[in-house]
Amino acid sequence: MPHPTIIQGGMGAGVSDWRLAQAVSTYGQLGVVSGTALDSILARRLQLGDEGGHMRRALEHFPVPEMAEHILEAYYIPGGKPADKMFSLVPMYTADPDDHLLELTILGNFVEVFLAKEGHDAPVGINYLEKIQMPHLPSMYGAMLAGIDYVIMGAGIPREIPGALDSLSQHQPASLNLHIEEVTKEDNFQLSFDPKELMPKELPPLKRPDFLAIVASATLAISLARKSTGKVNGFVIEGPTAGGHNAPPRGAMQLSDQGEPIYGPRDEVELDKIKKLGLPYWIAGGYARPEKLQEVLDGGGAGIQVGTAFFLCEESGVDAEVKAQLLEKLRDEEIAIFTDPVASPTNFPFKIVPLEGTLSQDEVYQNRGRICDLGYLQIPYKKEDGTVAYRCPSEPVKNFAKKGGEGEEVEGRKCLCNALMANIGLGQVRRNGAEKPLLTAGNDINMVRRFLQNGKTTYSASEVLDYLLS
Repeated sequence: MPHPTIIQGGMGAGVSDWRLAQAVSTYGQLGVVSGTALDSILARRLQLGDEGGHMRRALEHFPVPEMAEHILEAYYIPGGKPADKMFSLVPMYTADPDDHLLELTILGNFVEVFLAKEGHDAPVGINYLEKIQMPHLPSMYGAMLAGIDYVIMGAGIPREIPGALDSLSQHQPASLNLHIEEVTKEDNFQLSFDPKELMPKELPPLKRPDFLAIVASATLAISLARKSTGKVNGFVIEGPTAGGHNAPPRGAMQLSDQGEPIYGPRDEVELDKIKKLGLPYWIAGGYARPEKLQEVLDGGGAGIQVGTAFFLCEESGVDAEVKAQLLEKLRDEEIAIFTDPVASPTNFPFKIVPLEGTLSQDEVYQNRGRICDLGYLQIPYKKEDGTVAYRCPSEPVKNFAKKGGEGEEVEGRKCLCNALMANIGLGQVRRNGAEKPLLTAGNDINMVRRFLQNGKTTYSASEVLDYLLS
């Protein structure tokens, strides 16, 4: 299978949804769905009544009908829940999730990939954050049951993912070392998943998808190529101008006068060293230009990964009202993205789009208060009794302190989990109103303005691809 020239980036939770991935793949490039929080996304779409019947249609194709029935019984509300009623929450992940959460995770990933691949034979990818470790194994298995072609992962060091893909393709048990704070060298905590404990019947082997690691240094690329548990099939080389989470600067964190991380020569990727690995690579972060694509191809690269240009297109999953508000702002003025060094609980810098009424405004976040009820970015830590517990710098300060968290770790943190769900119209309903969004995009967001000329108010994914391939 020839590799694509353009990889559409996996954005947010549900921004790169099945509609966007399908549009890009049917055009002839690699459409990618975001694999973040697909358990909650499926549950909330069903609670809204599953407009169009897409979730239920995909669930009808799952190879274990009774598993799909469990989820429908738990979450589907014909006609949708009342607008002022809260969404029923799914259980928060731990290192030992119950069968219900495993089933929901498998089905959430299956549904998103099935719909992205429906009606065509072109490849589709899925993007995960290595930092969100605990759902990885059932998530990838669900995506593989739907025939995923590429698994793409960044925000960490995914050395064990290739071997897990090998095992899961044969329906065999898979495990990953769990990153835990406050452990000793003697400690060994693992995540384990055995598909046969959930699947009641024998299934034929699954296609093992190609694995692409997102890296920000040649050192990491070399380490992954040589020391991963299975084959790494290529790299996405992402610079600090890309949207979402960025790799921290190498060395001590220094901030500019505006309060943003300062990147320097040490953060420039030594491309010649990556070329010597002989694996295909794509470059991301400010490369959404025909001339930049040609530059990469001329230099021996396979192509580029592009996220921000697709962020506000008609097919993206961004809430319609939020999308229209940001597009109107872009038509009127240029926008400066802020790289916030502390907003994300992950300790990775996070790109934020300044927009009125969102959590990019500190006063809006302060009015919200601190709540942690989704928990995707919780950090496992070892308690004094040797057991594993979980904490998040964005949870209530007293709770975080009781769990041994340091006070300075909470300063400036924001609840990305709930905000990302609000970005796609699935925000939780609170007593003081619905959750507010927190949008993220790359520094290159103003390039979207080229698609809004001559009075246009929207643009399509195909327009982006036409431009990039021109």
